[in-house]
Amino acid sequence: MKIKAIVGAIAALAVITAGIYAINSDHGNLNAQIGANNANAAVGASCEASIERGKTLNEAATGQLAAFRPLDDPLDMKELAFYDRDGNAMSLAEWNGKFVLFNLWATWCPPCREEMPWLDEMEAKRGGDNFQVVPVSIDIGDGTKPKQFYEQAGLKHLPFMQDGTSQIFFDLKKKAVALGMPTTLIVDTNGCGLGVLNGPAHWASPDAFKLIDATLALGKI
Repeated sequence: MKIKAIVGAIAALAVITAGIYAINSDHGNLNAQIGANNANAAVGASCEASIERGKTLNEAATGQLAAFRPLDDPLDMKELAFYDRDGNAMSLAEWNGKFVLFNLWATWCPPCREEMPWLDEMEAKRGGDNFQVVPVSIDIGDGTKPKQFYEQAGLKHLPFMQDGTSQIFFDLKKKAVALGMPTTLIVDTNGCGLGVLNGPAHWASPDAFKLIDATLALGKI
């Protein structure tokens, strides 16, 4: 009888121990899930402050740039992927710490072709440690046509980037950001979109420099 009692007590203890382990394990899983959810929430909220910053650019968007509009929803652009001239994989995260004028263009888009020399001038006059124009061609294929256009147009200051699948455009279209070509966004130093202009603009005009200078002033606040 004593042996049976001892065996029963050991079995009961094992059950209790297993139960405690399961509870702790569940708590661990729950805490891990809460942590993951918080991390996801942080990612989603990481660009919320940029919405208010973007609104401050409204007053500077006049004349040639009157069609520029601040974004209504947070837009994290850091992971937008494309390739450089040599075929190396890139993302907009490469420019973290700089304000970026991010332009989607294509050789089959006449307004895009027209504004590229203006973007080249903008880069020549404002490009540096705090700002860069980053145009990305969405021509389908290996990049031959947009590279030829760079040579023909005498573009000397702009970096060459390409998304030969046009996926960037479709991703931004799903978010109701890219509505046509060209599409140009101002991106802050954290890789968050501040605002967008759908359609062409004279990016070497006084109105354009006024908007970009107002953007750069955000870095001093």
